[in-house]
Amino acid sequence: MSTAVLYTPDVLALAIELARHPLTDDLPLRGEARSRSCGSTIALGLAFDDAGAIARVGLRSHACAIGQASAAIFARNAPGASVKDILATRAAVVAWLAGEGALPQWPGFAAISAARDYPARHGAVLLPWNAAVEATSHI
Repeated sequence: MSTAVLYTPDVLALAIELARHPLTDDLPLRGEARSRSCGSTIALGLAFDDAGAIARVGLRSHACAIGQASAAIFARNAPGASVKDILATRAAVVAWLAGEGALPQWPGFAAISAARDYPARHGAVLLPWNAAVEATSHI
């Protein structure tokens, strides 16, 4: 497999997009995740609205381009999602990475679909989902 297939211009553009979602002190729910396979890390903050939907997302990522792109895809589309949506999508991502399910129905996820063929990047793909699960584990 060629890294050119994995690190497309779309993936690299998504990595840059993280600057739009800074991790600020006013985000009350916090979670962190680390990829065992590559060492990438992410810190995530969430704020929910009164209806129980994500209102804001903030991220600080020390990850490869795939981890950063996954985080940007998460952050771009998380507002309006519920905890149930996050858990269901994480389960779909895990199944898809294992070759046991279809591409997750999260908007924009197709941009990192080549990562499934790179098991060393699976942990990076899961970073934002795992951090969000940790952040919401006490609600």
